[in-house]
Amino acid sequence: MDRKKFAFDKTNFILLAAGMIVIIIGFLLMSGPGSTETTFQPDIFSARRIKVAPAVCFIGFISMIYGILRKPSDKTTDNIDTTNKTDK
Repeated sequence: MDRKKFAFDKTNFILLAAGMIVIIIGFLLMSGPGSTETTFQPDIFSARRIKVAPAVCFIGFISMIYGILRKPSDKTTDNIDTTNKTDK
């Protein structure tokens, strides 16, 4: 099968997978106990859940966008002129 028909190469898929893993880590950092009507959990306002986790998710989303927009490198040798035209 011709490789030119694929929109992504191996590096694009690696960037997408890494971005997805970072986003999942960010959502895991956001998780924790929640407050109910009878009890208040002050942990919902911790720096980990308010500042760190959204920043980690943002970095993951940016890496996924870069993985989608990155143009695969063209490593074909069909476009190279191999003839040597020198005048002697």
